Formats: sequence, C-alpha cells, structure tokens
Amino acid sequence: MIRKPFIWAITLCFLLVGCGKSEAQSYIPDAPDYSDNTFWYTKENDNANDGADVFYLVSTWEKDWTTESGAVCHYADAYNKTHRDRMTIEISKIADYMGKGNNFYSPFYRHLTIDVWVTRNEDYINECFKTAFSDVRRAFDTFLKKRDPNRPLVLAGFSQGGKMVVELLKIMPEEVKEQLVAAYVIGYKVTPTDTLVTKNIRAAKGADDIGVTICYNSVSDIKYIQPVIASPCAFCINPVNWRTDDTPATLQDTITVRVSPKENVLVVKGYSGSEYSPYLDFINVGDFHSAEPWLYKESLEENIENRINIFRNTNN
Repeated sequence: MIRKPFIWAITLCFLLVGCGKSEAQSYIPDAPDYSDNTFWYTKENDNANDGADVFYLVSTWEKDWTTESGAVCHYADAYNKTHRDRMTIEISKIADYMGKGNNFYSPFYRHLTIDVWVTRNEDYINECFKTAFSDVRRAFDTFLKKRDPNRPLVLAGFSQGGKMVVELLKIMPEEVKEQLVAAYVIGYKVTPTDTLVTKNIRAAKGADDIGVTICYNSVSDIKYIQPVIASPCAFCINPVNWRTDDTPATLQDTITVRVSPKENVLVVKGYSGSEYSPYLDFINVGDFHSAEPWLYKESLEENIENRINIFRNTNN
C-alpha cells in the first residue's frame, strides 16, 4: 500500500520541476511582444491633462492547461485570445474607476495559474514567478519609454498583480520613483524583507501622503489569514478611513472594517462575501480575497484622485 504522504511528496516533486527548464512535459508560452498593441489594454481618458498614468497588473485567471501535444502549462498564454479576454474582464472593470480622468495601461502577461498558487509552496511559486515577472518588467520598460516622463504615475495590482507591483518597486529607477503618486498592493502582502530591499517601499500613513505604498488583505477573522498571500505583512492601511490603527470604519452602512495591527490585515464584519465561491479551500474561505478591488471600490477611486491632485499641487 502506498501511503498518501508519499504520493503528495512525489506530486510536489513534479510540481517543483514543472516551472524549470528540464521538464520535457511542461510548456512555457512565447513571451508577449509589447511593441504590439495586441498585448495591451489601454484607455486614455486624461483629456484635460490633469490626471496621471495608471499602470495596472491583473490577478490570476487561468488554471493549468494542456497543449495539443499533451504538455502541461502553468502560465496564461498572452497569444491566446480566450486568455486575454478573461484577463480583460477584470482589467476593464478596474479601468472603469482607476482610469477615470487618467490614462490607463495594463499588459497581458504570462501570469501563473491558480494551480501554482494552490501548492502554497513559496519557493516553487517564486521560481515560476520569474517567467511572469520577466513579461511585466519588459512591459513596464516599454510603457516608460512611451510615456511623458513628467506625468504622475500610479502603480496598482491585485493578488498576483500586487506581487508584481512589489517587485517593480524594487527595481524602479529614481527618476521614475520621483513621479510615483502611490503604489496600490491590493490583496497581497508586502513582507518585512521587501521593505529592507528598497527605499521605494514606504508605507502609507493616511489618505494624503504621496510616493507611498498602500497594502491590505481582508479576512473575517485572523485565523483565516492565508500566509502565501497575506503573511508576514509589514504594514496595512484601512482603505475606508485611511487609518493604520484599529479604529473601525463603516462601509455601506452595515460593514465594519478595522486594521488588526499585529497581523497587518483588515478584519471585516457584517459582510459574508457569499458572491465569491471558495476555491479548493485556498481563497474565499474566511478571507475576502476575491472582493479586495471591489468591496472598497469607491474609497479607492476617491483616494487615487485625491493623491493625484495632491501630487500635482505639490509639484507645480
């Protein structure tokens, strides 16, 4: 009889190899060409030239999939229109509020599949992440070369996209950082180690500071914190009242949101999150991961506009 731990160990072994170059049965899609508009979602709404450039990074939309030859792929394929269309569902809704009065840019990239994240193995995730981040880095370089370098910049990303924002901050040139209004890491963590790597990560302390990083994750109780997504986290801010202490804020009349300062997560009461189905006991089980960009939508929209106005007034 083969014991289950043995099976799991063998399965994990195959998974760990899956993102490496040595596995003949794995498939990595071709890298997107970011000089081609096919690989961008773009909305240029800053007609009055008083907004900012928003660079947004999408979350996870694909499961592992198999090619016609039987090879397994752990990445989205930016050349696959169906994959791009699924990413567009999220990106377009984000653009509806983050792109108001701003120029909005979001690249389609080879994001990791949910199956990679479900392993909860951060070494494995980070190995696979290298391919995904190589796309984001090239996309960001292309974006920087085309934009007016004097325009304010907002970075934002949700879930896997939030991790991308953290990594971009680590390599951001000083002249770009000077134009950064704020970076929004939505539904992902900024670890204490991340803050030691770069001076570009500076925690937001309120609604009005600029050049800062906004970070939050939401749970119904701290026992539901999902470490691979939300812990350890170096800081957290409440996107309803923009406090970093445990002062509660009321959202939509019946929902209470407060920061748990020790764990640096948001504890949300009076909200079920029932519109988001649990997935493999990984997300939406006591946490509100899938709700992160939408539950606080109005607050985020108002705050982005506020910080842009402050940045422009400060730098004029």
